[in-house]
Amino acid sequence: MGYPQLIARRLLLPALAPLLALPPAMADGPDLAREHRLAEQTVDAILDGEPVYLTTSDNTRFLAIEMQADTERQHGAAIILHGRGMHPDWTQVAAPLRTALPSHGWSTLSLQMPVLAKDARYYDYLPVFPAAVPRIEAGIRHLREQGVQRIVLIAHSCSVHMSMAWIEAVGDSGIDAYIGIGMGATDYQQPMPEPFPLERIKVPLLALYGSNDYPAVHRQAALVTNRLPDLHPASAVQEIPGADHYFNDADDELVTAVTAWLHTLVAPAE
Repeated sequence: MGYPQLIARRLLLPALAPLLALPPAMADGPDLAREHRLAEQTVDAILDGEPVYLTTSDNTRFLAIEMQADTERQHGAAIILHGRGMHPDWTQVAAPLRTALPSHGWSTLSLQMPVLAKDARYYDYLPVFPAAVPRIEAGIRHLREQGVQRIVLIAHSCSVHMSMAWIEAVGDSGIDAYIGIGMGATDYQQPMPEPFPLERIKVPLLALYGSNDYPAVHRQAALVTNRLPDLHPASAVQEIPGADHYFNDADDELVTAVTAWLHTLVAPAE
């Protein structure tokens, strides 16, 4: 039984009973009307990069923001997945990475992930994690059609959960590395129904988090650290001193940590 199916099964447990009373917009899937509003607001505010609209295999059209690497040596592209309920130009984590990585040789493609109402919590999002799978696939397909050979998937907070649903569903053969920022974040008294499928991750993995991150994220970092011998040899766990879950006032430290680790992956080959 896969990660998405396990989530669905656990939704029947008493601990998750409130999900059974979710309004239709939450129970049936992402709030596409809210996504449309977010897209309109986001496109009008883009200063760096170009908006593109991708279409999934199930005909869902969604916004992405593309920015080409501006250095002579182009290492590849990074797909960036924002935090819960936000958008691909979110000022915390997503925008700093998508606008800074191009100067380090990485093109970026920041995707609009499935969203629900503003007050939706972690358990509200569990049923829509599988909706992220075709979006990630569409992002990879878009980059491959452009001839990109090396793809890194970078996910923050709730999108880590979504990307893990993707890994469980199709594996990680479509990417060359994975960066999970703030892995394991949930809400108070809403623990993860199942652990992340780390055994399915064959590519190099970086688990990145702040010293002031949530306790659940620290526990997940410790778990990944314990699993490092079983992961790709280039995998690592890194704590950013003084940073919180959203890397407020720590954008430079976030970008430096990401680019430094990516450099260790490409330097031997280039």
